[in-house]
Amino acid sequence: MFLGTHSPLLDGKGRLVLPAKFRDALADGLVLSKGQDRSVVVWPVAEFGDYANRIREASRTDARARAYSRVLFSAAFDQVPDKQGRISIPTPLRDYADLERECVVVGNHDTLEIWNPTSWQAYLSAQDPAFAGLTEEVVPGVF
Repeated sequence: MFLGTHSPLLDGKGRLVLPAKFRDALADGLVLSKGQDRSVVVWPVAEFGDYANRIREASRTDARARAYSRVLFSAAFDQVPDKQGRISIPTPLRDYADLERECVVVGNHDTLEIWNPTSWQAYLSAQDPAFAGLTEEVVPGVF
């Protein structure tokens, strides 16, 4: 499970050093793609395979499902971290998420998200009041 918030830097070649606590889970490979809210999502390769199988089950006659699938898979890049735990964030994904030198890596259960720090802070500022004020069930059976 991926937890926490980290602030690694991108180097001049667009590489990011993964937080040490996540490296073992991603050592066999990972997939990066566009995420919602202009983030980059990082899946362990096996998790991405499971996710891809669920997408495959969606109706191909549903225009929203086709659009989502096209955007997700056309923007996906697979790779294996190097021996220093670095991954390359391809230019199209850096542009999509407005990533420059500073980044925020957020653990989100079975994925990581890579954010522009300003975008992450704006997102948190907008979401924190709603989170703090939850008074009804959001995820059935959980909270």
